[in-house]
Amino acid sequence: MNAVVIAVSLMLILSLIRVNVVIALTVSALVAGFVGGLPLAETISAFNDGLGGGAQIALSYALLGAFAAALSHSGLTHLISKAIISKLGKEPNSSNTLVVRALLITAILLMAIASQNILPIHIAFIPILIPPLLHVMSKLKLDRRLVACVLTFGLVTTYMILPIGFGGIFLNDILLANLTSNGLEAVKGQVPQAMLLPALGMILGLLVAVFISYRKPRQYQAIEQAPEVDVKQLNRRTIVVSLSAIVLTLMVQLYTDSMIFGALAGFVVFRFSGIIKADISQNLFNQGVHMMANIGFIMIAAAGFAAVVKATGEVSTLVSSLGDLIGDNKALAALLMLVVGLLITMGIGSSFSTIPIIATIYVPLALSFGFSVTATIALVGTAAALGDAGSPASDSTLGPTAGLNVDGQHDHIRDSVIPTFIHYNIPLIIFGWIAAMVL
Repeated sequence: MNAVVIAVSLMLILSLIRVNVVIALTVSALVAGFVGGLPLAETISAFNDGLGGGAQIALSYALLGAFAAALSHSGLTHLISKAIISKLGKEPNSSNTLVVRALLITAILLMAIASQNILPIHIAFIPILIPPLLHVMSKLKLDRRLVACVLTFGLVTTYMILPIGFGGIFLNDILLANLTSNGLEAVKGQVPQAMLLPALGMILGLLVAVFISYRKPRQYQAIEQAPEVDVKQLNRRTIVVSLSAIVLTLMVQLYTDSMIFGALAGFVVFRFSGIIKADISQNLFNQGVHMMANIGFIMIAAAGFAAVVKATGEVSTLVSSLGDLIGDNKALAALLMLVVGLLITMGIGSSFSTIPIIATIYVPLALSFGFSVTATIALVGTAAALGDAGSPASDSTLGPTAGLNVDGQHDHIRDSVIPTFIHYNIPLIIFGWIAAMVL
C-alpha cells in the first residue's frame, strides 16, 4: 500500500486508457496524498506549491512554440522540407526512399545528441526542426514511433556517458556530488565508466527500434502546411534574418541558461525585422503558444504531482522496505533497486531530480550488500535514468510528442511513451543489473 507505487501505477493506468495526462497526474497526486496519510488540505497545498516548479519550463515551451511558428512563417523551414522531398524525385522508389530515410534519421539522431553535449539546448530544437519535416516523413511513410525513439535516445543516452553539457551536470554536478556526500569514495573518472554498460542497453534498444520494430512503412496523411510567405519569393534578406534569429536564439539561451529568453530573442528578431508584420504577429504568437500548450500544462501538473509524492515521505519508506524483501540476496537487491528507481523516476518525470532522493538511501544500502564503488554508481545512475525515457511526464517523451503531433497524427502515450519504455527501460534494467553484478 505504498503511496508512490499506487500513485504512479494509477497515473500510468489512467494515461493508458486515454485519460488526459494532466488529469491523470492531478487525480494520482490526490490519491498519493490520501494513501500517504496527508490531510486533504496539506495535499492540495503541496500540489499547489509544486506547480510553480513547472511554470518555468511551461513558459519555455510556449515561447519556443511562438519562435517555431515565426520560423515556419518565414518560409525557410518549408524550403528545407521541399529540398528534401526533391531528393526523392517525383515518385519515391525503394532506392531513393531508403537513402533519404537513413539520412533523415541520422540527422535527427545527431541533432538530439548535440542538443545534450555539443550545443546544450536540450529539447529546444524539436519544435523548430521536426514540424517542417512531418510532410517529408509522411511521404517516406516513416514510422513516427521510430523518430520518437531516436529523439529520446539522443536526449537520454548522451547525458548518461558524456561528461559535457547536460552530461557534465548529470554525471558530475548531480550524480557524483550526491554519491560522495552520502559516503561513497568515488572519483570523476569512474562515473562515465560505470555508466557504459547501462548505455549499451540504450544502444541495443535503438538498434531494435530501427531495424526490427519500426522498419516497416506506416501510412500517414501527407498534410502540407503551406507557409504564409511564398517560398518562390524568399530572398536573401529573409534567409539571412531567419538564420540570424536561429543563431541568436541559441546564443542567448547558452549565455543566459534560459530557453525563455533565447526563444524571446528569436521572436523579437522576426517581429522587428519586418518578416512578421504587426497585424499578424499576435495571431502567430498565439498559434505557437497553442502548439506547445499541452506539454506545458503536463509539466506543471507533473511538478505538483512530484511535490505531493515527496511530501508523503513514502519514497524513503519504499526503499527501506526493500530490506525485508531482499534478505541477503545480492542479485535480487540490485534488481529491486532498479525497479524501485523506475517507479520513482516515472512519477517524478526527471532523472536529474530523482538522484538526490534515492542516493541518500541507495548508497548505504548498496555498500551494505558489498557492491563495489563502480557497481554502486551504475545502480544509482541507472535507477535515476530509468523512467526518464518512459514517463508520460518526462520532457524526453513530451518533447518528441510536441514536435511529432503538430498535425494530430502522433499519440503521446501510444506513440512516444510505450515505444520508448519498451525499447529503453527494459534494456536499461537488464544492462544496469549486469553492470551491478560484474563491475
